[in-house]
Amino acid sequence: MADSFYAADETRARRVNDLFATIAPRYDLINDLQSFGLHRFWKRRLLHLAQIRPGAKALDVCCGTGDVAFALANAGAQVTGCDFSGPMLEVAEQRLRRNRRQEILTFLQADALNLPFAQNEFDVLTIAYGLRNLADFRAGLAEMLRVLKPGGKILILDFGKPDFAPWRAAYFTYLKYFVPLFGKIFCGNSATHAYILESLQKYPAQKGVAALLTEMGCANVQIVNLLGGVMSINVAEKR
Repeated sequence: MADSFYAADETRARRVNDLFATIAPRYDLINDLQSFGLHRFWKRRLLHLAQIRPGAKALDVCCGTGDVAFALANAGAQVTGCDFSGPMLEVAEQRLRRNRRQEILTFLQADALNLPFAQNEFDVLTIAYGLRNLADFRAGLAEMLRVLKPGGKILILDFGKPDFAPWRAAYFTYLKYFVPLFGKIFCGNSATHAYILESLQKYPAQKGVAALLTEMGCANVQIVNLLGGVMSINVAEKR
């Protein structure tokens, strides 16, 4: 695809930034449509697995328009949401002004590969639909673990790769032929959502991420599959 937003070279960060600048105004609407509203359930499952304690310090990396960050704050955490996309953060800030959570929730622009935080700063770290977009998955995980406290929990929600071949084929067909229609209709460019399958094909998905977390010394590494592995949550603790 000539106008693809996916690249596996040095232009990747720029293209991903262009992608989210394009889709930011309709991001939440398209999420509801393409997932049939299920993304809300998956994010609630992420929050349940996080087991937030009141006053816990949480970081939501690649926070986008803020869904997970707001959920963490509503559960009683002191939350920082960060993203490198200015247009996505503008939507999050608009929601924050309406939500009146300014005292326990902060948004800032930051690169997930170079987080502006001290070592061992957060009790919980979440990243929803963000790891797949990083130019270097391993470096991103290493940076996230750097800012997480020993014993702290990291939770990663993203598109998965089902083990059951017929289900995987049906799922990939949906991503290839139907999801790009949302990009065409709402963003004027099918490439914005063709990107999902393009990036997923190069992503290690739930098993690969679990292997990386284990290799990096994490404890209690687990995979929570959702909808037969169409989505997944990787959970682990920093030793």
